[in-house]
Order: sequence, then C-alpha cells, then structure tokens
Amino acid sequence: MNRPAHIPEVDDDDLFVQGAGGDRYFNRELSWLAFNRRVLEEACNPAHPLLERLRFLSISGSNLDEFFMVRVAGLKGQQLQEVDRLSVDGLNSSQQLAAIVAGADALVESQRNVWRELRRLLADAGISVLSSRTIDEALTVDEVAWLETQFREQIFPILTPQALDPAHPFPFMPNQGLAVMFDLVRLSDEQPIRELVMLPAPMPRFVRLPGEQARYVAVESLVKRFSELVFPGYRKVGAAEFRVLRDSDIEIEEEAEDLVRYFANAIKRRRRGRVIRLELESGMPEVLGKLLREELGGSDAFVTESGAFLGVGAFEAIVDEDRPDLKFPPFSPRFPERIREYGGDCFAAIKAKDIVVHHPYETFDVVLAFLRQAASDPDVVAIKQTLYRAGKQPAVINALIAAAEAGKSVTAVVELKARFDEEQNLLWASALERAGVQVVYGFMEWKTHAKVSMVVRREGGQYRTYCHFGTGNYHPITAKIYTDLSFFTADPRIGRDAAQMFNYVTGYVQPSDMQLVSLSPRDLRARLVALIDAEIANALAGKPAAIWAKMNSLVDPAVIEKLYEASNAGVEIELIIRGICCLRPGVPEMSEHIRVKSVVGRFLEHSRIWCFGNGKTLPNDGAKVYISSADWMPRNFDRRVEYMLPIENRTVHDQILDQVMVANLIDNEQSWELQADGSYVRVEPGTRPFNLHRYFMTNPSLSGRGAALQNSGSVPTLSLRRRR
Repeated sequence: MNRPAHIPEVDDDDLFVQGAGGDRYFNRELSWLAFNRRVLEEACNPAHPLLERLRFLSISGSNLDEFFMVRVAGLKGQQLQEVDRLSVDGLNSSQQLAAIVAGADALVESQRNVWRELRRLLADAGISVLSSRTIDEALTVDEVAWLETQFREQIFPILTPQALDPAHPFPFMPNQGLAVMFDLVRLSDEQPIRELVMLPAPMPRFVRLPGEQARYVAVESLVKRFSELVFPGYRKVGAAEFRVLRDSDIEIEEEAEDLVRYFANAIKRRRRGRVIRLELESGMPEVLGKLLREELGGSDAFVTESGAFLGVGAFEAIVDEDRPDLKFPPFSPRFPERIREYGGDCFAAIKAKDIVVHHPYETFDVVLAFLRQAASDPDVVAIKQTLYRAGKQPAVINALIAAAEAGKSVTAVVELKARFDEEQNLLWASALERAGVQVVYGFMEWKTHAKVSMVVRREGGQYRTYCHFGTGNYHPITAKIYTDLSFFTADPRIGRDAAQMFNYVTGYVQPSDMQLVSLSPRDLRARLVALIDAEIANALAGKPAAIWAKMNSLVDPAVIEKLYEASNAGVEIELIIRGICCLRPGVPEMSEHIRVKSVVGRFLEHSRIWCFGNGKTLPNDGAKVYISSADWMPRNFDRRVEYMLPIENRTVHDQILDQVMVANLIDNEQSWELQADGSYVRVEPGTRPFNLHRYFMTNPSLSGRGAALQNSGSVPTLSLRRRR
C-alpha cells in the first residue's frame, strides 16, 4: 500500500540523527516514534473498517502522550540537571530532544491531517463530530435547545471559571488537563477580562445527541458555544483550548522504607509533575499563547499546535458507537477443545499433557478457569501468583480472594512499579490482604515482570505442582487484543523451578540447581548469549545456523553486538520486533544476514518467542524453542525479574515454531520491513496475500485440539515458501 497523500513522508535524516554510535545503532526514542508512525498509518489503511481506523488514530495519540510523560520527561530531566549521559547511538539529551520534538511535531501534523480525512469519511457514513462553529448550521433549533439544556444541567454545574488577574493567579493544571481560555469584554464598562475554564477529568469528553444518527459534540466546543451562559454580561472576543502533559515517571528512592506509602504519595506527586508538553489549539491568539508559555513551564516545556482537536486519544469514545458495519467482524475466541474433553477439568487436561493457549484467538477464560478451579478444589493447598498488570477487572483478584477465604495458602506478588497501574495495584493489594492473602511487593530495585502462576495440589498422598507461564499479563481486557501465549504444565522440574522463583522474590532466597527456567537478573542474559554462541559455533563448523526471535523491543547493546557477531559468522537471523529496534539490519560485514520486520494490525503482537536452529535450518523438530516474559532490553536483563522457559512438549513445540513463528514471518498484509537506513517499508502482499491474524482466527491451534488433532492424522503447518 502506498503512503497516503495526507501523511507526508518524513525524511530519514529527520528521524534518525546520527551520533558517534549511529553507524551501529538506531536511537531508541526515534525508533519508538517510527513505530507510532506505523500505528498512525493504519488509520489510513482502506482495508480497515472506518471506526477501526479511528481507533488507530486514537491509539497513536495515547501512545504519544505516554511517550512524553515518561521518556521525554526523563531526557528533559537529564538536560536540566546537566547529566552527561549519551544514548547508545552517541547522542546527548539535548540532541535527542531536538530530534524527538521535530519528529513528534511531524507526527502531530499527520494526526491532524488524518483526523480531517476521517472526519469527512465518518460524516459520509452517518457519524458526525460537530465543532462550536458548526453546531448552529448542522442542527435544528430544537436540537440546539436540547444541547443547551444538556449543558445547563449536566456540564455547567461542574465548571468553575476563574478570572486571571493579579488577584487570581494562574490555577494549577493537572496532568492531561484540558482547558479553554477566554478573552472577554465586560458589557457594563467595556473592560477586558481574561477567564479560564478547566474541564474536569471525570467528565466525558463528548456529548451524543439523541437519535439514530450519531452526532457528537466535544465538551470544550459546548463550553465555547454556550459561553454566554458561563459569562453572562460579557462579550466573547476570543477563545482557545490548551492541554498540558506533565512528567509522570516515578523514581524509586533507595531510602524509601515503606514501599506502599511511598507509591501512594508518589502517585499524588505525579499529578503535579513538571510540565513537559503544552498543546495549543491552532490559531490561538499570540497574546494567549505567550501567557500560557509563561505560566506553564516557561522555556522548559515543549509547545506544539495540535490542530482543531487536542488529545486525539479521546476519540476512543466515538469508536464505541454501535456501528458493527464500521468495525472488524465480531470474533469469539475458542475454548481449548482438550480441556472440554476432560469435562472442563483443567488439572486433568494439564496432567495428561502440556498445553499452550494462544490469546486472543483462544479465550483468556481458560486462565480464569484454572485459577477458579484451584480456588474451589478441596485438594489444592497453595496458590502463588505474580500480578504485574491485572487491570480493573476483578476476575483474577476474586479467584485469589475466594481461595484465601476457602482456607488455602495464597501468595500474591503485586508489582507496585507497573507504570500507570500503580494506583490500581495498590487497591488490589489492599483487597487481597483483607481477604487473608499473603501480599508481597518483591524487590525494591527490580520490577517483578515474570507472569507466573503456581498451584500445589494433593494427589494420592503426594503433592503435584501445576504451573502457568504467560508472555502477557493477567489482564482479562488486554488479553482480548494482545497476542500472547499461556503455557500450562505439570512437569515437576518446572514446578520446582517456579517454587524457587517465588522464594527468590518473596524471601530473597537465591535459586540453586534450576533445571529448566532461567531468570533475570540471575542468568537469563548469560543463557541467551550461550544459545547465540551455539549457533555461531554451528555456522563456523559448516552446519546450518539460524535464529528466529519475536519480541516487542530490541535495545540491549551487548545482545545486538552478539547478533552482529552471529551474522558475520553466517547465522541467518529473522527478527519480528513490533516496536523499538536499535539494531541496524542489512549492513554489509555487520548485519547482512539479519532481517527485521514489524507487524502492526488488528491485534497487538506481544508474545516473546525465541527459536534456535540447533544445527539445522528453521523450522525443525530439534530446534530449541523458548517463551519468555522479557524483551531484549537492558532493563529486562538487569533490573527486572523475568523468566525464559524451554518448550519440550512436541505438540506445543510445533504450534509455537511451525504455526506462530512461521505465520509471523510469512505475513505480508500487516508487515513492515526495517531498512539499513532506519526507514520502514510496508510489505506488498503480491499474488499470495497472508494475514496472520486472520489465519489464527480461522484455524484452531495444535495443542488445544486434543482428540481432534489425533483423529486428523496430520499436523497442519505453514510453508515459508509463501514469502520467498
């Protein structure tokens, strides 16, 4: 698909400023911007239904907000404190910030153009978003009267206008706060006055008019349209919107003695963090823009004009409109047949054979069923569970609470440092403790990012351990849109390793004699390097040598250098990296045997899978296949508790290698290839289009098929020849 005309092509030199290390690495932050640009381009993809295109625009806006609140905020802090720290590609904080701002401003301009086009197409499809200027011309007198009543009764009581003068200093603007600034003239004496109206965060961003036709008006547009109700006795001279983003990262202080209290206070401080980005409505009068710059961050804040709508992440509310004809066809995930064959008894099915569940194509309900069965089973004596992001849905939490109330020993490792989920995790931790769950917060310096559940069950006078290892979170909502793997096993070796992992986190007891599971920061990096070295040795010995790896981000310089070494030895390396990639592929005598692709489509690719040829070309039955919770980033190797687990069961091995990995490699409808210059080129489907998401929605997985697979007499696999 060619680049849409309304998304201008960005010069690679603008995106990838080259420092001293730029010949070997791409800049992490600029690589992230390139990823978010791929997300935005999906909003222009005519193959997607219209509201799904709007969803991609919304996601690109939310992504950009978080990027500024965390990554850009951190770089700005380095700049202000004159920290002399270079990125892996050799740029200092000022150089990176200059390149980021240029790239982000170009992205915002593209978002503006995309919204202009989508707004027109939505109107043609019967979904209108009216501005303050178009309300009167687009609506009847009765409809305008309805809006006025809605404003008087539902919006006006919540608003608090504030004059801006020497007696009324500029008010505090919270993070992601949206406000309208008014220039007014008092009719009684023609005196000018300036007023500010903040829009409270809990208030919905849009008002939908009644009726079958979907017509929306943003709250800020209503505030402008009905300003005479807010400011009776005044004449409006001008009005403009602005929005604030603040530093939202939480840094752990070593002297923090009470982690729970520290995070409770830090969350409150986050709302008052330094202003990082100030977004202004296009065409804002210069005098108002100057005032806002002075009052909100001065020269330290980055200022941008963001078109006629600020905070495009809010468009998610319009995506919820009940128009199935403008959305992806409904999809109902499957429940693994093999568990049904055992009458829904998860333990019996897992005891018979390892099983992997492929989300979202197979339902997350199987994970909930596993925990609920553990809670109600009188033979279960103990449950141990990590909780990184559980979301606001209480299903997992309720299962753990039910188990504790049933008298079982329940331990929950709640990670308070899960960014933007800290507050929710504090609430869950409190609820769990009240129910009698032993809540542990893990290490002060490291995040517990491993997704592991462990159930100990009494069987025939002995104890058997059942484990769940996930590449994603215990989050029922994201499990519907993130592609992840849930691996269930009753292998006693893995059970012993999992027990040691939990003891490591809860009691700082160093693991010993781990048989299968590798952990970071203990030995995961070393194990990964050893696997790459083995492929290098195979290549040097004249044997086939290959590595396939799928992850979200590749940043770690040491691992990148090891991959370069492998490439130079002749190892064929295929990387599927959805987001950030600092490795520069396809460079002669450095990375000419490395290919990198990114898949961006209906579902968010999230699983971490690593495969090694083991002396043969991939795929093959003897290949070494691993799942993990870790990306290849310094934080995952050095500052987080992560796991890496080998897959030995033949059927699970075939599913992950011959189905999941091959499908990702041959996808040509949602794929982008990373070039040596840092640009991404969309793959052309050609005469044999293949969409991996569509494939898995319509084809059952291997390990969950049970007797159906055995009766078929064959193992369905995909062919790599499709992409050659």
